[in-house]
Amino acid sequence: MSRESVLGNVRKALGRPGGASPGPVPAPRMVCKSWDPERRIASFIQNFEALAGKAVRVPDAKAAATWLSTFLSGRSAVASNSDFLRECGITDLPGVVGGFTDRERLRTACAHSHVGVTSVDYALAETGTMILMASPQEARLISLLPPVHVAIFPASKFITGLDDLFTILPQPAEHTSSMVMITGPSRTADIEQILVRGVHGPGEVYAVIVGS
Repeated sequence: MSRESVLGNVRKALGRPGGASPGPVPAPRMVCKSWDPERRIASFIQNFEALAGKAVRVPDAKAAATWLSTFLSGRSAVASNSDFLRECGITDLPGVVGGFTDRERLRTACAHSHVGVTSVDYALAETGTMILMASPQEARLISLLPPVHVAIFPASKFITGLDDLFTILPQPAEHTSSMVMITGPSRTADIEQILVRGVHGPGEVYAVIVGS
């Protein structure tokens, strides 16, 4: 006797008419969208700033370092070991520490810094989301613990959306222990549905887009 016959007899004995429940609906096929670079950047900025993120465009790596130096204005910062940040000369700026390989030293630096500076692995235009994949070069803590997070990245990191991301990385766990998706400052409304920013992470988030 087949499985459906057995289940049919059970339903009949219980007085439950009708056939078997429908099977699972297949997942929709992922579709990558061919947006041009400027459309991706414009969409990212619009969506990112709609959720209280702040986007900045600079022409090159030198301008990114100049912007950050002015932005810090005496505040302390901890930077990730990203190759792109090194190319920008970020860790050479006054008040910026980096190059950590010891986790406890990194934790202490993050706890005492005003600003955490990282790059990103991808930036999603459709949602204004920055993707950081935890690695020795990009410690997750730097984007989460300091009260301000600044992400500096080249415009080449833009992709259109999640379909593109999971087409590029169908199995993210094979590449990283965790993936951080950042869409503006941390926010929660757990208590009496009152929106509060900066409780579970940075209260200010900046995206510094380098080049075009």
